[in-house]
Amino acid sequence: MQTAVKIGILYSTTGPYGLLGREAQLGAEFALHDYRRNGGRKAELVFFNPHADLAAYLEGARSLMRDSGCRHIIGTITSAARKEVIPLVEKHDGLLWYMCPYEGFEANENVIYIGACPNQHLIPLFEHLIPRHGSRPYLVGANYVWGWEMNRLARELIVNAGGTILGERYLPLEETAVERIVADIAEKRPSFILNNLIGPSSYAFLAAIAELGKRDPAFLPENCPVASCDLTECELTDIAGGAVGQLSALSYFDGLDTSENIAFKSRLKTWRPEIGKISTIFASSYTAVALCIAAIEASGSDDPLMVRQEVVSRSWPSVLGNLVVDPTTNHAALPFYLGRINAQHGFDLIASEPAIPADPYLITIRQKPTRHLRVVQS
Repeated sequence: MQTAVKIGILYSTTGPYGLLGREAQLGAEFALHDYRRNGGRKAELVFFNPHADLAAYLEGARSLMRDSGCRHIIGTITSAARKEVIPLVEKHDGLLWYMCPYEGFEANENVIYIGACPNQHLIPLFEHLIPRHGSRPYLVGANYVWGWEMNRLARELIVNAGGTILGERYLPLEETAVERIVADIAEKRPSFILNNLIGPSSYAFLAAIAELGKRDPAFLPENCPVASCDLTECELTDIAGGAVGQLSALSYFDGLDTSENIAFKSRLKTWRPEIGKISTIFASSYTAVALCIAAIEASGSDDPLMVRQEVVSRSWPSVLGNLVVDPTTNHAALPFYLGRINAQHGFDLIASEPAIPADPYLITIRQKPTRHLRVVQS
């Protein structure tokens, strides 16, 4: 490779989920920094900001692939945006690297999935919650594919457990008027709440539930927890009151004491000492960029087919653990971590499970992991 290989970065850094996009972009920049620090010169990043406009995601993907010559795109944040750009990536025989937790029921030859799917976050989360809090949850979600599909799966899991869904409500991405939903929750008194809202809607909801808990102890986190599969460290300071005690199921937490994470955080402090806690979004975006570059260099080409074959051929060391990407589904096996929000705007690890092979279509009936789910705190 004589000329620089250009890799597209497609994140919205403004709008209702702009905080997540900025965190993802920062992770991508750190991956490039590490690459340069180790002497790498063959790859460079090209950034496009679609400003949370679905049509602009398509424009961005087209610009990155056609005008900038990128055969690989790292992005997006939302599932709606991912589904918007996949047909164009297919048309140009490119490869999209998607690194956010998502709702599953997708596998594409032109996508590498670094984010967790439901058998890696929702199912082990429910295996933890139902025995401890009961099977009468209330479901809230963003009014698009992530919220719809996650709550649909939650309904199936609860019915199979002999439970009952007490309520199910949705909000637009930018909606923060949560009073009617919280009033309904207060009336119906669920055993726990599954939160599939994103951005400001989620922050407003968690703050309102914290206020409800002050008025009614039945809704304190230890009695009726709010559990999320997409809430990360970078968002906690935007929640009024901090949502201390609530839960999130992710594939990475800043406080993990693995040697990979300790070394990762040490390098980050050298690069940008002002950065505080690292989020799953940051770590996953870093991993996607680093893996993309490493596979391009290992294959000797940025040809997406050759790169994909290289990616699925072996395990790759990363801050998320040794990554193994399944050659059939293009999904990475990922660990499950359950964290409880603490007063320092971070998470205390309360349960974990080693890397779970992805099953995006839930074809395999996954047995309850009583040997593997490690409870750290009660």
